[in-house]
Formats: sequence, C-alpha cells, structure tokens
Amino acid sequence: MLSLADDHKLLANKTAAVDSTYLEANAAMKSIVRKETGEDWKEYVRRLAAEEGIDIDNDEDLRKYDKNRSGKKVPNAEWESKTDGEARIAKMKDGRTHLAYKAEHTIDLDSEFILDASMYHADEADSATLLTSIEAAQQNLFEAEVYREIEEVVADKGYHKNETLADCRRWNYWGLRTYIPEPDSQFERRWTDKPPEYKEAVYANRRRMSGNRGKRLQKKRSEFVERSFAHVCETGGARRTWLCGLEKINKRYNIQVAARNLGLLMRKLSGIGKPRCLQGGWGLIDHCQLAKTAIQNALSRIWNLYAPRQQKLHCIPPVATAV
Repeated sequence: MLSLADDHKLLANKTAAVDSTYLEANAAMKSIVRKETGEDWKEYVRRLAAEEGIDIDNDEDLRKYDKNRSGKKVPNAEWESKTDGEARIAKMKDGRTHLAYKAEHTIDLDSEFILDASMYHADEADSATLLTSIEAAQQNLFEAEVYREIEEVVADKGYHKNETLADCRRWNYWGLRTYIPEPDSQFERRWTDKPPEYKEAVYANRRRMSGNRGKRLQKKRSEFVERSFAHVCETGGARRTWLCGLEKINKRYNIQVAARNLGLLMRKLSGIGKPRCLQGGWGLIDHCQLAKTAIQNALSRIWNLYAPRQQKLHCIPPVATAV
C-alpha cells in the first residue's frame, strides 16, 4: 500500500506522528490469577480475610470485605490472565480497569497514511516504544522501496523523557528532530547528575516546541492520529480484540490498517473510498449524465439558431427558365 501511495506521489516521509491507544483484550478480569500461588481473586481475598481473623461464609460478605479493605492494587508483576497470558492490566480511557494491549500508530503527517501499526504490552511506557515504532515505520518504507528517511517525529507529552530525546538525536546517522511537549512540573530541572547530551536534547526540543512550526505540527498530529484511531478502532471495530496473543492480534490489526490505507488512497485518487461513498459515486454518474444532456441541449439550440442563417447566406437563387 505504501508503494502504491509513493507511485502516485502521495508520500513525503519527512515528518512522522506517533500516538498510542489501548485495545481491550479477549479476557475478563475474573480470569486473573496470582503468578506465585495460582490463586484466583476470590481465593486471594479469602486468604487476606483469614490472615486478619475474619470469617467469611458467602460471596456477599466477600464482596463487602473486598470493597472496604485498603491497599487494593493489582500490579502486573503479581497478576496474570490464565486466558491470555500476554494481556496486561490497564486503566482504559473511560476509567474501567481491563486486560488490554497497546496499539501504536506512526503516521506520515503530510499524507495521513499509517506507516506502521505496532502492538505492545499495555504496561509498556510510551517513551520506551517510540523509537521501536519509528524503526518499524522506516523498515516498512524500505521494504516498499521508498528510500527516504524519517527526519522529524511529533508526539504528545507522554513520550517526553530525557533518555528518549537523547536517543532520538543519536538515531541512525542523521538523528531525529523531536517535537514533544514537556510535561508541567513544579520543580526546576537539575542537570548536575545527568549526562550533558540529556540537557542538550531537552533544550533543543523545548526550543522547537516554542516556535510556530512546533505548534502547527502538534495540532496536525492530534487531528490525523486521532482520526486514524477513529477509523480503525471505532468505525473499524478493532477497539476490542477477539484473538489471544500479541502476534495474532498484531496480524489482524495490521489487516485493518491496510484496509484503512487503501480507503485513504482511493479517496485521494478518485474521491471515493468508503462504503457510503458509493452513494456519492452513483450520484456523480447521475450528475455526469445530466451535464451531458445539458451540453447536448445547448449545442442543439446553438445549431437551431445559426444553421438557418448559414443556409440563407450560402443558398443559390433559382435560375429563371424561359417559357
């Protein structure tokens, strides 16, 4: 798909935007067990109650005790799903706690094509997967015989980290220019205990973000990346996965991303690329037929107006014959 887009001069590949979202795993929170003991949630809560000397007879008392006890944390280091061992516990955008995966899009900001869609564990930090996604996008371009390098990366403040910014400057031979907003902090940064390249990378990124170009790129990033998630996850139905395992989910998700890129390519070339656009397509044909009829009628009127005059000008008077 990227090769076709490049053949039609639609790819620029200079500036890439990166963002991530959570996908619900095909596993319920009821399926989690303790990694060390194999206890499920009920067995674990019963053991805690027994250690405090509380006797629990039924599930109703168990729920009340679990609701009122303090220190209710479910870290991924201690719990796992027996249904899908690669799913991780995460807090979704609507506030629910669910087993999930993390999908990360890398998008060409000039054309809106998705250069790469990678799947990660939900507990992996955004700053830890930024360069991995950029490298995957660059590899996809090379495999599509698009030999141009990504030079700039735009992301939100969740990707801001000293080590990540410094790694972007050292990436490959040319480095990456970062446009990542800095999180608000009430404390002043101290650089005495950090390598000098960290300070240089943070200050350079801060300087770029304070300019007009940085603000324009951030606005464009939020529009294009969120639209890609809306098309793939919401309209495309990929917000919840129906497979288990990182590899299988990644394959299914990339098929949907390829379909989204195909629709975008069709819209850019012909103006039609979505199922409902077919209605507009038939309407376009009707309009073309109406235009053809209107042109024929206009030509017919012009012919009717000027043809008799031309005949009068070129007519030969009849020759009188002798009687």
